Amino acid sequence: MSTTPHKAGFVSIIGKPNVGKSTLMNQLVGERLSIITSKAQTTRHRIMGILSGENFQIIYSDTPGIIKPEYELHSSMMKFVSSSLEDADVVLFMTDIYEKFDEALAAHLKRIDAPVIFILNKIDQAKGTQGEDKLAYWKELVKADKYLMVSALEGLGIKELFDAIVELLPEHPAYFPKDELTDKPEKFFVEEIIREKIFINYKKEVPYSTEVVVTEFKEDENIIRIRAEIYVERKSQKGIIIGKGGEALKKVGIQSRADLEKFFNKQIHLETFVKVAENWRKQELSLKRFGYKK
Repeated sequence: MSTTPHKAGFVSIIGKPNVGKSTLMNQLVGERLSIITSKAQTTRHRIMGILSGENFQIIYSDTPGIIKPEYELHSSMMKFVSSSLEDADVVLFMTDIYEKFDEALAAHLKRIDAPVIFILNKIDQAKGTQGEDKLAYWKELVKADKYLMVSALEGLGIKELFDAIVELLPEHPAYFPKDELTDKPEKFFVEEIIREKIFINYKKEVPYSTEVVVTEFKEDENIIRIRAEIYVERKSQKGIIIGKGGEALKKVGIQSRADLEKFFNKQIHLETFVKVAENWRKQELSLKRFGYKK
């Protein structure tokens, strides 16, 4: 039996949209739990990824990118960020070599009581002294317990980051069974995988106006049968999602099914249907139905 004290705690990853928070959590957990696309604001919920070892358990929270809210949906997303800071034992404040400090960040940084690890991401893209210069810029603006440069995509600096996190964690028993990977149900990841394919295949505002709800999830020994409803805000968007002769929706289904079969390691039968929920991002009842409000 190990004589090393057991450490456990909640680690929240915060920062502006598209700085690589989801890529970082997936890298740290070793599982693909969060949507990764080149588009900003793809993460809408607080998603926990759990990493356990003999003497530690780290509960990472990937959070929506910090923005100034324009819709009721955005306000709910920012509440997920705030709640992740309330129970955080360690905060990973993440930016990249291209971003600058702004007031939206300042407001959330004021809420942090826990130790902070500052992370400068995308260092693999830095030219010359760009990384060091940018780190010096942020050191003047953000107080942190440790400052690190990483590439979440390439895995650079991840071991040093992991060691820094464990060092700052409190001594505590595990919060979850050691074989758990996340707090989210299987249906949630089905919805996220389908939503990711929508972000990849459609342009402009359409992906941001879309929500996915799994209405049926039946698992047999060899196959999982899934029915999913894709909601858009306007009838014109419904036509765009479906596409000419249903080809666009078919493509989303094929790509989603391929990823779902990898995720569940089983054959997947997937049916998708497109529906309209007018202006759902601004509607209190719709946001409650889609899990953004209690």
